[in-house]
Amino acid sequence: MPTFTFKGGVHPPQMKEQSRDKSIQKLPLPDIVYLFMSNHLGAPAKPVVKEGDFVKTGQLVGEGAKGISANIHSSVTGEVMGIESIVNASTGRRDQAVVVKRTSEDQWEYVKHDADFKKFTKEEIIQIVKDSGIVGLGGAMFPTHIKMSIPDNKVVDYLIINGAECEPYITIDERIMREKANEIIKGIEIMDYVLNPKKIFIGIENNKPEAIETLKKSIKNKVKIEVAPLQTKYPQGAEKQLITAITKREVPEGKLPIDVGTLVFNVSTVYAVYDAVINGKPLVERGITITGKGVKNPGNYWFRIGTKVSDLLNFVGIVEEKIDRILYGGPMMGIPIPSIDLPTFKGNNAITVLTNEEILRRRTYPCIRCASCVEVCPMGLQPYYLKKLADARKNDLAQENGILSCIECGACSYICPSNIDLSRTFQTTKKVIQAIQKRRG
Repeated sequence: MPTFTFKGGVHPPQMKEQSRDKSIQKLPLPDIVYLFMSNHLGAPAKPVVKEGDFVKTGQLVGEGAKGISANIHSSVTGEVMGIESIVNASTGRRDQAVVVKRTSEDQWEYVKHDADFKKFTKEEIIQIVKDSGIVGLGGAMFPTHIKMSIPDNKVVDYLIINGAECEPYITIDERIMREKANEIIKGIEIMDYVLNPKKIFIGIENNKPEAIETLKKSIKNKVKIEVAPLQTKYPQGAEKQLITAITKREVPEGKLPIDVGTLVFNVSTVYAVYDAVINGKPLVERGITITGKGVKNPGNYWFRIGTKVSDLLNFVGIVEEKIDRILYGGPMMGIPIPSIDLPTFKGNNAITVLTNEEILRRRTYPCIRCASCVEVCPMGLQPYYLKKLADARKNDLAQENGILSCIECGACSYICPSNIDLSRTFQTTKKVIQAIQKRRG
């Protein structure tokens, strides 16, 4: 079977066997949820409820601001306890959060739709997606309605559905493809109706043969849609790498995928679009993989957005005496959790609990200029040189050499024989450069 890929990348242990064959289970409703007003890329939503208000599941509690922003909905039925400032790992700062205490089982507030999505105009579907607060569920959390609003001077040649799921340990997208194939295809058809691409590809790494076969059966007689098997390689699911692998087109620095006639949506995002347009449900729950050797019952689960990490871990059980760290996400790009009492957010596709035996304590040595990092960098950068510039605080020169193009995938850090955490350096330096640019206006 021919496969698609890109230049560079690494092959870390997949570690998916702990959860890949575990069907998605629904987690119990949490007693309390913390709903960040910054649950997306862009401007925070504005709270539209106050302390003491009663809210239903799916009710709007935060209205998206103008421009790049997204609506926020209550994920439980209950009473608003207040609006608090809480550490948000997805933004790296303290953000406003509407706190809702559950008082009963779900009383839903949503508009019931039906399977005939073509009764809506394209503009009405985009409005439904906007009203539903859908964002990119692969991790970026970019508001989906904005991505679906194509400028008049742009054309979508290729629509790519990202089912690569290249990050080690994580299997929720694979399970959604295997269990919700018909719904995903319906979601793709909705996007096809709105975007009218010339061709649609579903990119899936070839370490997911069951998902590939399931989707192939579901697209039978749909000539416009094709399953594109991908080589199993990290970061195969990164947007620009996926575009290059499948279409051979490259997104220039500073440009967007639509500038090369391409759009990419995560498979979980497509499912959320289906749920909103067909079932009328806003984005209040999503799938997650809870895994790692520190988890007693690893698996895939549906959970309500805003649930505390501690509630999730209490359900699956953890081996406390062996835990080294807990991550939002997977081991390559995951964010370390400073406290398990922090809430989850829309972009949470995994909680990974790593033990001492999974984390190798390795001494850092000086760079030996072996260029291994150059060979694996999916963006074609020179990480060893960028590290030298970053350490010397030569930020302008680092920018000239492409540091802002770094996708922070961690491939360079993974392959480095001197155990230098290059990716973390670039992450910090990029924030410094972006802060300086913001001050300069």
